[in-house]
Amino acid sequence: MNTLLWVVFPYVCLAIFVVGHWWRYKYDKFGWTTRSSQLYEDNLLKWGSPLFHFGMLGVVGGHIIGLLLPKGWTDAIGISESTYHAFALGGGLIAGAMALVGLVMLVYRRRTVRSVFKATTPMDKVMYLFLGAVILLGCWNTFASVVLHSSEHFNYRTTVSPWFRGIFYGQPDAALMTGVPLGFQLHALLAFALFALWPFTRLVHVFSAPLGYLTRPYVVYRSRDVRAGAGAGNRAPQRGWERPSLDDARK
Repeated sequence: MNTLLWVVFPYVCLAIFVVGHWWRYKYDKFGWTTRSSQLYEDNLLKWGSPLFHFGMLGVVGGHIIGLLLPKGWTDAIGISESTYHAFALGGGLIAGAMALVGLVMLVYRRRTVRSVFKATTPMDKVMYLFLGAVILLGCWNTFASVVLHSSEHFNYRTTVSPWFRGIFYGQPDAALMTGVPLGFQLHALLAFALFALWPFTRLVHVFSAPLGYLTRPYVVYRSRDVRAGAGAGNRAPQRGWERPSLDDARK
């Protein structure tokens, strides 16, 4: 069971993540979008969206430091364990709270605004459920491991982090996850399940950057107002914009 949960399941989810994105980009380019609903409602969106996205940037940054950087690296530059956990508590809870509050606002908006709700797909609902559970569990684990002093008995940097890095090294050690608290185990499993769902949801927009806007030509807009005066210019109006005369009508 340990091998199934902590070795097979992560690799299956990552395979779906990679192949699913390739398939989506190849066969559903026009669906590679967030399906923006800003035109339907803007008041809640202008608060919920920045909170969620900036919060998630902090969450991702915290996971990069906590999971990908070995404990020996921070020890080597003089960061003590207490300093690291204080930073993780402050930054992690603030970023997690921002992401969670933003997500709640976005889900509330999607549920209460009729036009936005009608544009919500079943896969969107599944994605929001998994994403909310992952964020909520992450906030609880940060709080419990530091504030409740459970870090005296458990340190995820010597268990979860090496296991996570081992997946990408091709040497995952399922035994490292055996004594991990249930909250961390659920957080890891749901996160990998979210990776498997990722290619089939609006989350694909994370990998889209509007770089084309930097090099595309300007879009030229021309007025159809051909009256003399401001905006008319010195160029004679094209015949296609003229009001047809009586002679033209007779022809």
